[in-house]
Amino acid sequence: MTILKAVLRKVLPLSIYAFLLRNGRELRSCISFLRDHTSEVSFIDKIRLIKQLYVISSKIESPHTQGEMLDMIRVILSLRPESNGVVVEAGCFKGGSTAKFSLAVDIVGRKLVVFDSFEGIPENDEPQDKDIFGWKAGVFKKGDYCGTLEEVISNVTRFGKIERCRFIKGWFDDTMPDFKEPISAIYIDVDLASSTRTCLKYLFPLLERGGILYSQDGHLPLVVDVFSDDDFWLKEVGCKKPLIQGLGRRRLIKIIKEN
Repeated sequence: MTILKAVLRKVLPLSIYAFLLRNGRELRSCISFLRDHTSEVSFIDKIRLIKQLYVISSKIESPHTQGEMLDMIRVILSLRPESNGVVVEAGCFKGGSTAKFSLAVDIVGRKLVVFDSFEGIPENDEPQDKDIFGWKAGVFKKGDYCGTLEEVISNVTRFGKIERCRFIKGWFDDTMPDFKEPISAIYIDVDLASSTRTCLKYLFPLLERGGILYSQDGHLPLVVDVFSDDDFWLKEVGCKKPLIQGLGRRRLIKIIKEN
């Protein structure tokens, strides 16, 4: 770890390295990413990716951690050659995460399909209290986390690989039922239990065997309830509830599709 810290200090801007020193979890995430050998991506390319991630966050409002992004990027970089599915992101806000994922899909020659209303969170009556850690969960009002399509395209054009992206604009209930393409990996950041249900119902059946789904909303009790609901999985998704890593314990939860 000491050697990798020295490498990061040498190659990263001082402001980014100082941030990592103040945030041990972020530093450990970066070092874990550099140590990972599940992909054929070079060490130099990994360093370049880390630097780009922090640059993007400095330019675009991004309500996620770099550790969460690196977990998904690690999955993208490790996609099997025989897999031909697209990568899907549901909920992109201002496009910070989209720009980051687009850099990864460009390295492996994939496409990134982005679902968003581009009007913010829909009208809802989901009560919010505390998250699973005891912190106030906040209120998700209509229009919150809005990034217009034009704004997102501009941000991804400046900081990512726009040619790797396809944007599907509209409410999930309207757009996802018609989507039928095979999917290799999914990243969900939609805040609402109702939106999570829609994503799982229409996207999970398209996920290839061995594919991975992440949800960044695992800290929200109503979302935890959706993932925990055996009847929902059987009756609406069409399969038994899978093993969900981190459910009820972490914000970023993970499913590896077994069949």
